[in-house]
Amino acid sequence: MKIKRLINMANDISNFFDSEVDKELAAQGMKNHILRSWDPRMRSEIAEYLTQDGTELTELSKKAILQLDSK
Repeated sequence: MKIKRLINMANDISNFFDSEVDKELAAQGMKNHILRSWDPRMRSEIAEYLTQDGTELTELSKKAILQLDSK
C-alpha cells in the first residue's frame, strides 16, 4: 500500500481518538484499532515511515505507532 494512504488512514484514526481527554488512553485505543484492523505489512510500513521521517503523522499517530512494538 502506498505510504501516503497509510499516513492518511493513521491520521484519520487519530482524529477520531483525539476527542479523548486522556491522550495515553487515546493512543492505546488507536494502537488497538490498528492491531485489529490493519494487515501486519501495513503496520510495518507505517512504523518504518515513522522511524525514517514521520513528519506527516499527527502526534497521536506517532505515539500509537510507537506503541505497536510494545504490544
